[in-house]
Amino acid sequence: MSAPLEGLRVIDFTRVLAGPHCTKTLRDLGATVTKIEPPSGDLGRVGLPLVGDMGLYFVQQNAGKRNLSLDLNWVEGREITMELCRDADVIVENFRPGTLKRFGLSYEDVRELNPRVIYASLSGYGQATSWRNRPAFAPTVHGETGLTAIVQRHFGEALSEPRNDACSHADVYTGLQGVIGILAALHDRNRTGKGQYIDVSMAATMLAVNERAGALLSGIDTDGEPIALSANESHIFELPDGRRLTIAGSPIYTPMFTRYCAMMRRNDLRKDPRYATANLRRQNLQPLLTEVRAWLMTFNDLEQLQAQVSEAGLAVGLIRSLAEFAEMDWVKEWGAVVEVDDRAGGTTRMPGNPWIFSRSVLPPPGVPAFQGEHNEEILAERNIAPGRIKDLQLRKVLLSRRSPTGSFD
Repeated sequence: MSAPLEGLRVIDFTRVLAGPHCTKTLRDLGATVTKIEPPSGDLGRVGLPLVGDMGLYFVQQNAGKRNLSLDLNWVEGREITMELCRDADVIVENFRPGTLKRFGLSYEDVRELNPRVIYASLSGYGQATSWRNRPAFAPTVHGETGLTAIVQRHFGEALSEPRNDACSHADVYTGLQGVIGILAALHDRNRTGKGQYIDVSMAATMLAVNERAGALLSGIDTDGEPIALSANESHIFELPDGRRLTIAGSPIYTPMFTRYCAMMRRNDLRKDPRYATANLRRQNLQPLLTEVRAWLMTFNDLEQLQAQVSEAGLAVGLIRSLAEFAEMDWVKEWGAVVEVDDRAGGTTRMPGNPWIFSRSVLPPPGVPAFQGEHNEEILAERNIAPGRIKDLQLRKVLLSRRSPTGSFD
């Protein structure tokens, strides 16, 4: 038994998050990923905290990839890279549009030698739009595409000052959309024998993954009812022992209000004129939430509470930190957290895979590579003589170092 993408050869020109997350996902599904790292190194290597000289931000997105570090300003560096691209199944890059074209490594350049290649470019606003040259980072794309406005509107006066979201959704989702596009193009290649180019936009991704987009774009007045099945207005409550939890769905939303009443076995609330409509429930939300809080205070046993909530077709979840969640039995049952070599004599905990296949076997957690760690190995596979490799190292065409801020070997 093998991994689903075993034998797939991926050349990875990516850095920081969106691109590395894309290629790490391909690696975790069995592909062999060779990361091409420039002399300056991947900025993710200095993402704190560090273990020894290895940034754990980098480890999470790059463990298991081979690493070739070379300077594309040298003709030899470009020639070596093109040789790798000649045999690649997939190439992924997330530079500013046009960057690799300057080095003769654009899709048009590569497909002359490798017409079956799947070449994916991840960028903020696409390769051929009027915004193509705008710098794009997750917070700015969140701002441009409406996510930040949704967050501001959601918290409203509860915020002492406007805040951005805590996670880089635009980067991670774009990486996953890149994977989806690549797998679709590979399927198409199996049918047609032809490769193709994939242009993936962070901004377009954030519209595509926004489950509220259709409702917000419609401009329809819902007469006080929450939009998108009310998940965005789910409340956080407290148990008698101080633990906090959330129940999915807002009691303002008419279908959820009915379930809340059933959950609490309080059909009398359905006849209460204060809660007759969504607008009235919104106006009288605090007394309604007081009823829910009082009901929750009657539970000391979480399993009993979960049973009664589930009986009404709702779901409850405790508010846990990531570290607390990592200690749950479920995490161990799934293998949702794994130990990864930290390159400092120990291991560090990282997320495991989100898939379990019935027949395929996924590779074990990979080891994060130092910059240029596999230079000699990769070039030897191309039948480049040891003396030639040594010359390239001396002239700094090839580079290697263990620390992202240290000197080159």
